[in-house]
Amino acid sequence: MNDDLAALAARIDHTNELLQRMLAEVAKTPSTHAIFVDAGYLYAAAGRLVAGTEDRRAFDLDAEGLIEALIDRARTIFADSRLLRVYWYDGARRRIHTAEQQSIAELPDVKVRLGNLNANNQQKGVDSLIRTDLESLARHRAISDAALLGGDEDLVSAVEAAQGYGARVHLWGIEAPEGRNQAEPLLWEVDSQRTLDLDFFKPYVSRRTAAAYEAAGSRPTREDVRFVGAQIAAKWLAARGRESLVELLPGHPYLPGSVDQDLLVEAEGLLQYSLRGQADLRRALRDGFWEHLQTQY
Repeated sequence: MNDDLAALAARIDHTNELLQRMLAEVAKTPSTHAIFVDAGYLYAAAGRLVAGTEDRRAFDLDAEGLIEALIDRARTIFADSRLLRVYWYDGARRRIHTAEQQSIAELPDVKVRLGNLNANNQQKGVDSLIRTDLESLARHRAISDAALLGGDEDLVSAVEAAQGYGARVHLWGIEAPEGRNQAEPLLWEVDSQRTLDLDFFKPYVSRRTAAAYEAAGSRPTREDVRFVGAQIAAKWLAARGRESLVELLPGHPYLPGSVDQDLLVEAEGLLQYSLRGQADLRRALRDGFWEHLQTQY
C-alpha cells in the first residue's frame, strides 16, 4: 500500500514538474495582437472629422502613413505584445481591388479583405469577414488582443465570438464632430474603448481642391476605356479558358447579355465612372474586350 502511495506521489510530482515547465514556456512566449480596420467607417468618420465630408472623392487619405500610425499606437498600448498584422476591410465592385486597395495590399504586415459594393456604394459582407477572421484567430490562439477600428452594431457578434475563445477586444473609435459614430451595443460589449482625435488624423487626411475633385469624376478617354476592356478580357479568359473563347467568337461583334452586363459593371468599378448612356465609351469597352480575345485565338 505504501509503495502504491509512493508511486502515486511520484507521478503527481512529475505531472507538477511538467506543468511548471509548460507554464514557464508560456510565460516566455510574447502575446500577440492584430489590428482590424473597417475602412468604410474609417473613411466616413475621418473624412467628416478632418475634411467635413464622407465622400471619398472629396479628400485624399494617406493610408500607408495612417496604418503606420495605428501600428505605433498599438505598440504603445500593447507594450509586451508583437503585431501579427493589420487587417483592412473594404468594399469593391465584384470584389476586384481598386488601385488604392491594391497599393494598401502591397504594404508589409497588411492584409486587405474585400466585401462587395452594391449599386448605392454600400458595403456588403464586410462585417461577416471581420467576424470570421476575429473568431478564427482567437480560436487558434493566434492573438490575445484585437484592436478593432469600427462602429457598426453588426460587429457585436464578431466581438462576442473572439471573446468566447479568450481574446480581448479593444474598440478604437474616431472623434465625432457631434453626437456619436459608434453603436452603443458595440461599446457595451468590448473590453476597452479609445477614441482617436482630430490631431491623430490631420496628417493623413487632406481635402482635394475643386479642380482635383472634378478631375476624379471626369470622363475617361476612349483609349482608357479600351484598355480597361482588354484588362477585363484577360481576366475573363484566365478564369474561363479557351473553350469558352471558342464558344464566344462566333457571336462577334456582339456579346451575350450576361457577359456584356458583367463587363459593364466591372469596367465601371475599375474606372470609378458610370458608362450608362455613354454609347461611344461602351463601344470602346467592347472593342478592347474583343481585341484582346482575338489576339489570344
